Amino acid sequence: MDRPVHVGCSGWQYKDWREAFYPPKLPQRAWLSHYASEFGTVEVNSTFYRLAKPEAVSRWVQDTPADFIFTVKASRYLTHVRRLQDVEEGIGKYYDAIAPLVGSPKLGPVLWQLPANFNRDEDRLAETCALLPPGRHAWEFRDESWFTEDVYSILRAYGCALVYGDHPERPWQPLELTTDWTFVRFHYGHRGRRGNYSETELREWAARLRDVRTSAEVFAYFNNDWEAFAPRNAKRLEALL
Repeated sequence: MDRPVHVGCSGWQYKDWREAFYPPKLPQRAWLSHYASEFGTVEVNSTFYRLAKPEAVSRWVQDTPADFIFTVKASRYLTHVRRLQDVEEGIGKYYDAIAPLVGSPKLGPVLWQLPANFNRDEDRLAETCALLPPGRHAWEFRDESWFTEDVYSILRAYGCALVYGDHPERPWQPLELTTDWTFVRFHYGHRGRRGNYSETELREWAARLRDVRTSAEVFAYFNNDWEAFAPRNAKRLEALL
């Protein structure tokens, strides 16, 4: 049986989406509800830059349907500043901040994005994976050195997914399955204008994901938010699937 494919965008608070995606007079406080009427999942990027406020997270839970899924991005303090060293306390604080989501059925994967200048460190990866709370965790590596069988083995051992971060500057990534679900981030179209994904690209990805979903559940998010490319591309991919 085919596994589910969840398609959405990386965030929803973009002013240039007004009129292109949001009705012109819709107040910003109602944007999440409108977004959730169009998509079944979202990737929250704000949690990468600062700790969430539990009262705001509670509103996310309240403003979305019962089956809506939030993917949340781990704090850059843990991945970019601490660089996965001595992060046990920081992980606890991060999870305390999103407690209303953790206590709901709406928490999807937690995304761990490492910086491009972070070379492979298998010990640090394994040590961090061992500290992670139960749930789904996905790792996005931006340095080519991480894409090895030894790293895949660590991810498999801890039930973590390897992220495919689609970008013309990183063509060497494999769409490798390390657990029974996977995670794709669409950063920048290769053949569309200004980072938009072309119809041909979206059709190619739809065919690719149809194959993947026979083995794994898929979470796919468009991060090309400028000019409202992301919601348009996401809706088209969802339709093709």
